[in-house]
Amino acid sequence: MELLEKVFGVIGDLTWGWSLIPFLVILGVFFTISTGFVQFQYFIRMFRVLTDNESADPNAISARQALLVSVGGRVGGGNIAGVAVAITLGGPGAVFWMWAIALIGMATSLVECSLAQLYKRPSGDGTFYGGPARSIIHGLGENYKWLAIIYSVCLIASFAFGFNAFQGNTIAGAVQDSLGIERLWTGILFTVIAGFVIYGGIHRIAKAADIIVPIMAVGYILMTLVILVLNFTEIPSVIMSIVKNAFGFEEAVSGGMGAAIAQGMRRGLFSNEAGLGSAPNVAATADVRHPISQGITQSLSVFIDTIIICSCTAFMILLGDVYVAGSEGIDGVVLTQQSLVSHMGEWAKYFLTGAILLFSLSSIIYNYYLGETALTFMTKQRIAVHILRVAVMGVVFLGAVAPAATSVFFFADPMMGILAVVNLLVLMMLLPTLNRILKDFRQQLKAGVQRPVLDPDKFADLDIDRSVWAKKLN
Repeated sequence: MELLEKVFGVIGDLTWGWSLIPFLVILGVFFTISTGFVQFQYFIRMFRVLTDNESADPNAISARQALLVSVGGRVGGGNIAGVAVAITLGGPGAVFWMWAIALIGMATSLVECSLAQLYKRPSGDGTFYGGPARSIIHGLGENYKWLAIIYSVCLIASFAFGFNAFQGNTIAGAVQDSLGIERLWTGILFTVIAGFVIYGGIHRIAKAADIIVPIMAVGYILMTLVILVLNFTEIPSVIMSIVKNAFGFEEAVSGGMGAAIAQGMRRGLFSNEAGLGSAPNVAATADVRHPISQGITQSLSVFIDTIIICSCTAFMILLGDVYVAGSEGIDGVVLTQQSLVSHMGEWAKYFLTGAILLFSLSSIIYNYYLGETALTFMTKQRIAVHILRVAVMGVVFLGAVAPAATSVFFFADPMMGILAVVNLLVLMMLLPTLNRILKDFRQQLKAGVQRPVLDPDKFADLDIDRSVWAKKLN
C-alpha cells in the first residue's frame, strides 16, 4: 500500500503539482482565441436553454435537463469549502482569478461538450452515450482505443469511487456537526436515496436534478442576496480589495499576487471541471439539433458554478467579520459556516448543512453516471452496470460511516490528473473538427436560421451516427 501511495503521489505531482494547471490555462486561452471568443459571442444565447426544452421526444433528455445534471455535478463541496480555502491561502484576490479561469474555462467546456455531442451514440432507450472515450474512438480511430480505455478506467476510479467516498464523508460529517446525528444513520439514509436515483438510470437522474439543482442554487443565491442587502455599503470596498489583492497592490497573505493566482486558478479549475473530461459525458445525453448548441449550454454550466455560486460563498466570507486576512486558523467549510452565522444568526448553520446535503447528493448521482458512461464503453454486459451501482452505494456508505476509509481512495486526484491530460490531448487533436462544426453553426445563424441543425451530409467524412442527426432535418 505504501508503494502504491508513493506511485500515485508521483503521478499527482507530475499532473496537479506543476504541469496540468498551466496546461489547462494555456489551452483554455488558445481555445478562446481559436474559436473567436465564442463564450462571449453567444453569452446571451446560453440563457435560452433555461426556458426552452428543445427535445420533442418524451423519452429523450432535453438540453435543460442535461444542463442541470451537469450543474449538479460541478456544484459541490468546492463551492462551499474550496472557495474558503482559496481565500484563506490566496487572499481575496484569489476570487478574481477564479472568475478569470471560469471565463476561459467556458470556451474549453464548449469545445469538449460539443465534440461529445457530435460523436454520441444511441443507448437504445431514447437517450445517448457520449464523452471523450467515444470521441477518441469515432474521432481519432480504433488505433487510439488504448487511450480511450485509460480515460474510462480513470473516470470510474476517480469520480464513481474516489469522489463519491468523499461526498459521503462530507454529508455525514456536516450532519453530525450541526445536527448531532450519528454517521451510521446518515450513511444509511443517503445510500438509500442515492441508490433509488441511480437505479432509475439517466431518466431518473435527470428528473432528480431538475428538482434538486434549482432548489439548491436558488436558495443559496437568495441567501447571498440577503447578505448583500444587509451589507450594501461594504460591497464596493470588498470588490476593491479583491482587485487590489489580485494584482498585488495590496497583500493579504504571504506570497501576495502569486498566491492569489495559484489558489484562485487551482480552486476554480477543481470547481468548474472545464477541461477535465467529466462534464462531456453528461452533455452527450441531450437531444439537440446541433452539437454546438449543447456546447453553448455547457458554457453556462461553468458560469453558474464559478461566477455565480462560488461568488456567493466568497461574498459571504469577505463581507463577514470571521475571516481575518493572513490568518489560517479557520478555513474550509467551517469558515463559510461561521461567516454565514455571523450574518444571519445560529439558524444559518442548519441552512448551510441543507445546502451541503443537496450539493453532495447531486454530485453523487452525477459522479455515478460518469462511471456508468465509462463502463458501458468498455463492456456491453448489463450485469456490469448493476455491479457498479451496488459498488457506488457501498462506497457512499463506507465514506459516510468510516471517515478514515476515504484515505483508501488516495488515487482519486492523481487519476483525475491523468484523465485531464488525456482529455486535453484529444481536444487538441480534434480542434479542427470542432472549428468545422462551429463554422457551420455560425453560417446558419448568419443565414437567418434561429435554431441551426447539423446536416450529416456536410460531414460525410466524419464517423458520426447519421441517423441521430438526419432525423432533425425533417
